[in-house]
Amino acid sequence: MPIQVIEPRRLYVQIADQIRSLIDNGEFSPGSRLPTERELAKRLGVSRPSVREALIALEAEGYVDVRPGSGILVTNPQGATGGFWSDEGPLEILQARCLIEGEIAAEVAPAVRKKDIAALEQIVLQMEGAADASTRLTADRQFHQYIAAKLANKVLLRLVTELFYQRDGPLARQFATHFDNAKSWTEASDEHRQIVAALATRDAERACKAMRDHLRKAYKRWAQDLERGARTGSRHAPRRRSSIDADGAVPIARGESSARG
Repeated sequence: MPIQVIEPRRLYVQIADQIRSLIDNGEFSPGSRLPTERELAKRLGVSRPSVREALIALEAEGYVDVRPGSGILVTNPQGATGGFWSDEGPLEILQARCLIEGEIAAEVAPAVRKKDIAALEQIVLQMEGAADASTRLTADRQFHQYIAAKLANKVLLRLVTELFYQRDGPLARQFATHFDNAKSWTEASDEHRQIVAALATRDAERACKAMRDHLRKAYKRWAQDLERGARTGSRHAPRRRSSIDADGAVPIARGESSARG
């Protein structure tokens, strides 16, 4: 089955679907190597960051193993779980969070009390003192849920919670494996403190800006690493990391790859 040029619609999903089909149909057998990211991008008619995003998705499914210095190894498709992720990319979800949580912070700010600031500061301390990624992520979720809960709107609280949990899905976890580290969590902790400081002023505009700045910066951390990894290519794939990074989002154009991918 020949490789076909991809049309510009949710590119990473289409690219992953086509590569997965090639593997399932025996075009690439387990243990073999896929063409390089550069070659795949050329043959598919897409950008290398879009290919890289698709490969991370396929790695999350168990179809490939992106090995630093060794290329893209095809694994055993019989043990893979194709199609368990949706076509909503992690950065696209984070874009939604940027818009929604920014407005929530603005609505909450005028009603914030000293006890709320103390509670948020305590959560940030828990985040900073966490011994493992799971504990850190729990504190991170509690921080955003606490702010959303101040509106006493169950719909918004559920929406914030569900969007946050989606960042812990298989594809988002694979992004974190490639791109997240202690430095990104330190930056995120500082950004959370800025959100608390803004809320303490009870200024709606400042609170909205602080929340969106945090989520924009978090988006950029993943988006820039995706671009950087694509530039270096499979010859120097990004080093694997075990921590789960800070949350994030921001409306940033990604060329031909939908809102975020």
